[in-house]
Formats: sequence, C-alpha cells, structure tokens
Amino acid sequence: MSLGILVLAVLILAAAGFLAGRRRAISSAGGDPRRLHSLPGHYGQFAALLTAVPALALLAVWLMAQPMVIEQRVASLLPAGDASASSLLMADVRRISTGLQRLAVTDGLSPRDVAGLSPEGLAPRLRVVGVAVTSMGPETLAAARAHRDLQDRLGFWMVVSVLATSAAGLGLALARIRPEFRARNITERFVMVILIAASLVAVATTVGIVMSLLFETMNFFRLYPAQDFFLSLTWNPQFRGGSDLGIWPLLWGTMYISFIALLVAVPIGLLTAIYLAEYAGARTRSWAKPAIEILAGIPTIVYGLFALVTVGPALRDWFAQPLGLGASSSSVMTAGLVMGIMLIPFISSLSDDIINAVPQSLRDGSYGLGATRSETVKQVILPAALPGIVGAILLGASRAIGETMIVVLGAGAAAKLSLNPFEAMTTVTVKIVSQLTGDTEFASPETLVAFALGLTLFAITLVLNVIALYIVRKYREQYE
Repeated sequence: MSLGILVLAVLILAAAGFLAGRRRAISSAGGDPRRLHSLPGHYGQFAALLTAVPALALLAVWLMAQPMVIEQRVASLLPAGDASASSLLMADVRRISTGLQRLAVTDGLSPRDVAGLSPEGLAPRLRVVGVAVTSMGPETLAAARAHRDLQDRLGFWMVVSVLATSAAGLGLALARIRPEFRARNITERFVMVILIAASLVAVATTVGIVMSLLFETMNFFRLYPAQDFFLSLTWNPQFRGGSDLGIWPLLWGTMYISFIALLVAVPIGLLTAIYLAEYAGARTRSWAKPAIEILAGIPTIVYGLFALVTVGPALRDWFAQPLGLGASSSSVMTAGLVMGIMLIPFISSLSDDIINAVPQSLRDGSYGLGATRSETVKQVILPAALPGIVGAILLGASRAIGETMIVVLGAGAAAKLSLNPFEAMTTVTVKIVSQLTGDTEFASPETLVAFALGLTLFAITLVLNVIALYIVRKYREQYE
C-alpha cells in the first residue's frame, strides 16, 4: 500500500468515526440531544480526532525512523572502509534497491527471482528501468537485496500498525462516549495540543538546521584553521591542497550586491506603497497593485537571464567602458539592479498592507488639526507604520542575501575585494552551491566549508533580525 492510500484510509476511518461518534452520542441519550453535555458534533469530532491523530503521528515517526534503522542494518553487510567510500557504497545500495522495486512492478520479479540473478545479469535489467550503477559486486547486491527486503517488511508492518492504531483509537473513542462525557472540553484541549505541536514544528526545524550546520562546521574547523577562515582576505579553494578559504571576499560581495539591491528596492517600493495606499484612486489601485505583484511571481532564473542578456551588456556599453571601469557584462551593479527590481513587490506590497492597517482615526485627527495629506503621511502614518515597514525591508534584505541565480548569471563567480561596482564578484550563497556541486570528496575542507559559510550567513541574518527588533520596539513605544 502506498503512502497516499494509507493516509487516505486513515482519513476515511476518521470520517467514519465522526459519523459513528455522533450517532452513538445521540443513541446513548435516547435520541434526545438535549440530554448530552455537548453538541453531537463535538462527540463526532472527538472520535475523528482520536481515530486520525495518533495514527498519523505514528506514521510520521515511523517514516523518520525507518530509513535510519534500515541503513544501520544494511551498513553492517558492506565491507569496512572510510566514511566517503561507505557513503558511496550506500548510495549504490539505495539505487539498486530502487531498481529492484521497479523491476518487481514492471517485470513481476519476485525476491526469489532476484536472488537467482548474478550481478552481471541484473545490471542490464536495472539500466532498462533507469537505474545505472557503475560497479555492482556481490556484497553490494546482497546489501541491496537486504535493503529492499527490509523496506518491504517494515512497510508492511507500518501499514498494519497505522491501521491498527486508527481502529483502536476509533474503538476507544466510541467506548468513552456517554451523555455526561465532556466532549467539547476534551476536543478543544485536543485541538490546542495539535496547534501547539504545529507551532513547535518551526522551532524544531530551526534547531535542526542550526545543529546540522553546527556539527559540519565543527568538522570543517578540525581540518582548517578558524583564524584563517575568518581573517584571510583570499578565497582560493584547491581540492588538491594549498587552499585559502577566507570568507571576507564572499561577505563583501554579498553585502555589496545586497546594498545596491536595497538601494533600488526600498525607495521605489516604499514610494509605490505610499502612492497606492494614500493617493491612488480605487480604479488605479485595482490594476496597479496586481501589476506590481506580478514581479514577485517571476522565477529568479528569468531575472538572471534578464541580467545576463539585457542589463549587463547595457551597463557595460553605456557606463563601464566609457568611464574606463571595466569591460565585463557581469558585475555587482548588474546583479544589484536586477535584484532590486525583484525585491520591489516584496517591499511595496507589505508596506502597502501595513500602511492601510494604520487606523483611520489617526488620519482624521491629523486632518482635523489642519495637516495636509503629505504632512499626515510624513508625521503620522509613516511613524505609526514604521515597525511593519522595517519588517518589510528586513524581508527584502534577507531575500537579497540568500539570492543565488541572479548573482550567478549577473555578477559572475569572482571572489575579490573591490569598490568598483562594475567588476565581477560573487556571494556566499553562490560559493555554497559551487563547493557542494560536482564530484568532490565530502570530507574535504573545500566541501565542508560550505557549512561554515551557511552558518555564518545564518548568524548575519540573525543579527539583522535583532537590529530590526530593537528598532521596532524603540519606535513602537512612542505610538502605543
């Protein structure tokens, strides 16, 4: 049974539980709902929640634990070796296991049939179903068969356990339904627990991201000196040795491009928001706001192509070459301008919503004191909306710092320290991608440096959030 069908089966049981719980509550009250403590729907909700939630929680935990259990069992069947070799062997095992599953679906190949095939006889059949393996020894094939067998067995028991848990929850819910049962109170507490668990997902995700970055960064600093990483002004990774992995050229490129992008996006976006919220009529606003927000739906690769084909050559021919500042179409200015255009809808749309949320009483009070519209905007509306506007600018800054495709196509890949905006530079995110792309050894400093770069970028974003929070709290006190 596939995962989607299993979830659908649990939801069908939950729907049946709702109907059964509601019916049982009415029947237990002798057909008179007035004798019930809660509404009949609350009893149905209680049965549905007890049917679905524990089963789906078990399914989620099972799906997270199953791969780790399988790989731990299968790793013992592989020959001992270093971490990188074991990782490659395990990747081959997973691919072969996937191929065996496809063969079972397309050719009806049973585990007994697979056991009778040699590696030489199995490899062509795997290629037919889209699984190519460079080398497949007897140990790898045996581990792949064990991997496939464990997946099938654990998958079967997962289906049985989830359906049994769902049925047990339904039975328990129906057994507890009585006229005096406080279904509404328990259902509300149940829902509150679900909401708390959902809110903790974001916290747990953040902790997981930080911990994964932190552990790999610690591995990196065991292989490469931290002082060289933070103090060196040269970025020159060499996978054969002699690398210089200083972060400052990447940080400079990131901040330089982001600064130009915000220099373009913040004034245009904020002025656009003020016009749409305070000056534009309803007819103009009805088409202007959606037209601006279309920019937010354009893929970043399209912006990158626009920078590569149009903006870069135009800046080179009109400014860089006549001023003697450079001859390349890839530059900080190219990426910054295009990224600024991309950020305009983020800042303008959020700022517009925030300005519209300012109470009308503040505007009326300002007009009553004789202030003009422009004075009201400058002295009343913008200060009142400042916390939200700072949040919109912060969102734009975070978006600019994390952008990759526009930088790759518009700014190039040169890591350097320069004040010339018409020179090619690069950012931290671009180098994270480049260091983890290609046939590289994962345990080398040149690869692990990507995690140190990611952790540094996370720290920078965190500092920006703290600064923005300080500004928001400082100015909000004046208007509360």
